[in-house]
Amino acid sequence: MKNLISCEFNMDTGCVELRYADGGMIAIDCTAVERETADNLFQRSELDYLIYNDPLSYAELILDGDPEQYLKAVTRYEPLD
Repeated sequence: MKNLISCEFNMDTGCVELRYADGGMIAIDCTAVERETADNLFQRSELDYLIYNDPLSYAELILDGDPEQYLKAVTRYEPLD
């Protein structure tokens, strides 16, 4: 992510926004990503954690990574007994 100036979650739009030095911008629609990649509440909470706590890692995962594989690796299912 060359010449990246900022990366933050915009609560008003529901997007992680990346701004570049040349004036370019990428907005990742987090709701659309969740609909396509997360199958359940546990996976959605994993994505939400990244959105709020590390939006740059979230953006890298969505743009360059494999979100489905990531979710399979990190999601823990803990049923309520």
